[in-house]
Amino acid sequence: MSSHMASQQADLEFDYVVVGAGSAGCVLANRLSADGKHKVLLLEAGPKDTNIWIHVPLGYGKLFKDKTVNWMYQTEPEPGLDGRSVFQPRGKVLGGSSSINGLLYVRGQHEDYNRWRQRGNVGWGYDDVLPYFKRAENQQRGADDYHAVSGPLPVSDWRHDDPLSEAFVKAAVEAGLPYNPDFNGATQEGAGFFQTTTLRGRRASSAFCYLRPAKRRANLHIETDALAQRIVFEGRRARAVEFRQHGRVRTARARREILVASGAYNSPQLLQLSGVGPAELLKRHGIDIVLDAPGVGNDLQDHMQVRIVMRCSQRITLNDIVHHPLRRVLAGAHYVAFRKGPLTIAAGTAGAFFKTDPRLASPDIQIHFIPFSTDKMGEQLHTYSGFTASVCQLRPESRGSLKIGSADPAAPPEIRINYLASETDRRANVDGLRILRKILAAPALQPYVTDEAYPGSKVIADEDILAYCRQTGSTIYHPTSTCRMGNDALAVVDERLRVRGIEGLRVVDASIMPDLVSGNTNAPVIMIAEKASDMILRDAH
Repeated sequence: MSSHMASQQADLEFDYVVVGAGSAGCVLANRLSADGKHKVLLLEAGPKDTNIWIHVPLGYGKLFKDKTVNWMYQTEPEPGLDGRSVFQPRGKVLGGSSSINGLLYVRGQHEDYNRWRQRGNVGWGYDDVLPYFKRAENQQRGADDYHAVSGPLPVSDWRHDDPLSEAFVKAAVEAGLPYNPDFNGATQEGAGFFQTTTLRGRRASSAFCYLRPAKRRANLHIETDALAQRIVFEGRRARAVEFRQHGRVRTARARREILVASGAYNSPQLLQLSGVGPAELLKRHGIDIVLDAPGVGNDLQDHMQVRIVMRCSQRITLNDIVHHPLRRVLAGAHYVAFRKGPLTIAAGTAGAFFKTDPRLASPDIQIHFIPFSTDKMGEQLHTYSGFTASVCQLRPESRGSLKIGSADPAAPPEIRINYLASETDRRANVDGLRILRKILAAPALQPYVTDEAYPGSKVIADEDILAYCRQTGSTIYHPTSTCRMGNDALAVVDERLRVRGIEGLRVVDASIMPDLVSGNTNAPVIMIAEKASDMILRDAH
């Protein structure tokens, strides 16, 4: 931690104030402070990343409901999911959600970024963003047209031999999918093994990769336990951030820009609390309107997952290790000694991307396979031997919203995602589960399968599969697009991520995505921040 900690009120003036030390904020803090010319303040509402479970890959299960490092939000009751509220974990710690996520490194499809470009976002096509994916990356397999080795973010192959994950990939090929050795290469379609943001068996969060090497710089100041309450404006220019820390309110002024990097929930929440948002909502909560921006909090999107749980005929699952005292101790010792084994399991070991309709241009479903099973993620593993494969529809049409529920910055926002609101989304989930069942019934998996625990053999008809989706569907933790980039009336930021109608303010995180990428969101957010840091520094000259 910098010895020049911003502890005196008089010191609280910087060139850049970054709000949120998550996947994007840590990148910005590193890149903007690198040349020593700019004074940067990084604010984080949560603590330092000292919790031991942050650094063990399988630790995400322990952090799923740990309020010391997790905002632990809930959606409002979801009409498409039988009125259930869906738990929404979000990182509240240095590293943000990259400190508690499932570690998968998936960039999405080339088509995602070309779609952004076609919608008028100049500079965001696949060929434009690929150099920033590569700039971030330290690829274990070496460099090629799609990968690089000189970046701060380690991307690694899995460090555990698991016969079930290998059998799943073989089964997917038997069911007609091509084998794909690299989901982040020339094409995404096919079955294979996920890579993870780990280094020699330890989690590589953005705090580990980007902040740790930079934190001793005299021009970078990091404040933890610092909750941003509002952005202070002079007219329509953002001038300062007011934050609460250890019971007192402090103000940090920005000579150049304020960069909001608080994620798809907290970024629009902060803008609304600061008077930038839908006028009617702000009036209702007694907030002075700086700019009537109806798009702030609009267009919320998320990936839903529906899981199939299989009973395993052999005691080779993580369930068996966890429920066997000696095997549990041995797995821990193996990890401590070699940084290998079951404790390196990410939120997906093997996976697949496929089309539910051959007429589609690219896959619309992602499968995550994991060699354990549970009733709900974050809860106790089943006492029987089990494994899980889940369906995730990649480009949902359903749209929701994020709205403040009160003028209190510490109060959780109202989150409405509207899962399964569109017929396309309902159809894709039903068809995706049918195709997944074919994979799970293929010959390679049969030596390991006893039967399907859920939804079970009685759930066959389309309406019964859809009912199962409504009863059990949940998030796969990829909220985006609440401060959407674009040039239409509801777009919040322009293609340089500047808040439209405001000076000195940008948003840099998953909330700026014009729409969801076809895959996990951590790698794209790091890319967005890498690209943003270039634009910010260029605009400073």
